[in-house]
Amino acid sequence: MAQSLSKLYVHIVFHTKHNQPLISPEIEKELYAFIGGIIKKNESIPIKIGGTEDHIHILAAMSKNIALAKLVEEIKRNSSRWIKTKDAKFQSFAWQGGYGGFSVSQSVLERVKNYIENQKEHHKKISTQDEYVKFLSEYMVDFDENYLWK
Repeated sequence: MAQSLSKLYVHIVFHTKHNQPLISPEIEKELYAFIGGIIKKNESIPIKIGGTEDHIHILAAMSKNIALAKLVEEIKRNSSRWIKTKDAKFQSFAWQGGYGGFSVSQSVLERVKNYIENQKEHHKKISTQDEYVKFLSEYMVDFDENYLWK
């Protein structure tokens, strides 16, 4: 086979450091667009980006040329630097140290897109922490809850 071909969808989730409610409505759309640009610069395709004041969900088609850890590092590093330039109130902005990355089947793309789009409504019923633990459990990811919220 002469070509390297892939179509890998990933649902990325990470939160602000200490779950601080720093992603205000006035900045979120611009932040999501900026993150979309970072994803594109890394040869990947942003499909849907959304979240709440303390966390973010990203659905993307991954490039075959970048590892998930590297993509998330680029997103977090560049978006954190960018948001600090927007206003003095964002000077302490930081993302958590880790992230969650979950594979997504082509057959459930629309469901995941809708889920991300409706985050604010969704979190009227379930906390960020409970949602994340639910994801980890559904994907059978071993974790130590002592380190999830750092």
